[in-house]
Amino acid sequence: MSSDQSTPRQSSAEPAEPGEAAEQTPETPAAETSGEAGEQPRKPRKLLALLFGVALVGLGIDILTKVVVVAELEGEPPVEVLGGLLYLDVLRNPGAAFSLATGLTWLLALLAIAVVGVIIWLAPKLRSPGWAIGLGLVLGGACGNLVDRIFRAPGPLQGHVVDFLSVLAPGGAVWPVFNIADSCIVVGGVLVVLLSLMGRDYDGTVHRKKKAAGNES
Repeated sequence: MSSDQSTPRQSSAEPAEPGEAAEQTPETPAAETSGEAGEQPRKPRKLLALLFGVALVGLGIDILTKVVVVAELEGEPPVEVLGGLLYLDVLRNPGAAFSLATGLTWLLALLAIAVVGVIIWLAPKLRSPGWAIGLGLVLGGACGNLVDRIFRAPGPLQGHVVDFLSVLAPGGAVWPVFNIADSCIVVGGVLVVLLSLMGRDYDGTVHRKKKAAGNES
């Protein structure tokens, strides 16, 4: 038997050149791909539950606090809380934040309905927990103020929103009086903007990775 026949073939065992290994290695391992495929039916449902769960909690707290302050504090002097950092001062606001568009209550109600509709339309496409939380907060806040505009005086789509949180001084002397719904909208909006600036889209896409891959190529 010749020496060539007794020597095992080495081509498949030899390490590839560094450049070749980088070119042949896929960006997503096969194990991860199969795992993601198995999670696809479950992940959207979990994110939907997260989004609507956050929205329901925000809406519930907003409605509860408004009912309590209207029943107990409306028409009463402002109540100092946290050593003057916050005052409970009940006001009825026909406009938007900062008392803007006070004569366009019906338009603000329609805009809130549009925001709710867009979020509900976008919800099944979510693949990012951060976006689910952010949009859930915005949805809960929009619904909270929309409930006021529909059901409170003076009438449907004309209702005045109950505001009762005043920072540092009563009557909105330092900052416009707001409510829990407004807080949810602001926090949710800031979270969504931060995620966008970080390159993270609602569908789970991370743009920074795309840019890095493009620079390497």
